[in-house]
Amino acid sequence: MKIAELLNQPGTAFSFEILPPLKGKGIDNLIHTIEKLKEFSPIYINITNHRSEPVYTDAGNGLLTRTMVKRRPGTVALAAMMQERFQIPIVPHILCSGFSKYDTEYLLIDLKILGIENLLLLRGDKGREDRSFVAMEGGYSHATELQAQVNRFNEGFFLDGSSICHSDRVFSYGVACYPEKHEEAPNLHSDLHWFKAKVDAGAEYGVTQMFFDNNKYFDFVAQCRSLGIQVPIVPGIKPITRRSQLTLLPKCFHCDLPEALTEELLHCQSDEEIRAVGIEWCIDQCKELKKAGVPNIHFYSNGQWPDIYEVAKAIY
Repeated sequence: MKIAELLNQPGTAFSFEILPPLKGKGIDNLIHTIEKLKEFSPIYINITNHRSEPVYTDAGNGLLTRTMVKRRPGTVALAAMMQERFQIPIVPHILCSGFSKYDTEYLLIDLKILGIENLLLLRGDKGREDRSFVAMEGGYSHATELQAQVNRFNEGFFLDGSSICHSDRVFSYGVACYPEKHEEAPNLHSDLHWFKAKVDAGAEYGVTQMFFDNNKYFDFVAQCRSLGIQVPIVPGIKPITRRSQLTLLPKCFHCDLPEALTEELLHCQSDEEIRAVGIEWCIDQCKELKKAGVPNIHFYSNGQWPDIYEVAKAIY
């Protein structure tokens, strides 16, 4: 079933995001996470995808050898396994970052064979060594370009123009959106323009970057509606549970922490106290969002299922 159809059902649904395990690690913790969180009847689960990054090793002659390594492989295989095992729609991320258009085509072919039909299309982050985003050779710089390839695939054509042995089942996809604007956008108005372009190109829903001030989400949705953007806009949520996140989250995800939350957190003497405040704030956020009738609350777990479990237990 399409995610957009699930989002249009009555009530505020639950969903969450998971990361493939680090290379060489087992999947037991991933399975355990889903086993615990499926108590809240998730309507879908996102699984992240990751570009290869440079790793330097000592060549033994005073020089370093540079190799490209994907630290979290297995997105497609894990998506297929989890969808089959748990009978929950799995939504793999498809990125511009670190992928060529032919890499994307191979991913789409594999996903089609496996019966995975829901995607989240993203530009993705810049490379770790890049000062700004640089497209892979033969790749894309913008999510709208990635959308165009998926749309063409849905129409029954490969990149070279040859025909796909087509079925009636096509990919459905969502995209990211930013209540506090994307870090590279000059202003929110410009960012809204590009979100509308993604919706006009076929995106069936948007999932927001994490935020900690619901008013920013409500204002963002109101502006979207005034521009004619009518697709579901899913709030993305994460509780703060460690002191390091006070600086890490704003830096990495370009979101502001409300003054009231920051003041409470700065008075905490330990991570245990930080976690208690962060969980309480997140529960209050979610209760307000649910009362407002949002279609779904999507949780960024980052592998910390107990935090999400505690919040979900209080609101579902």
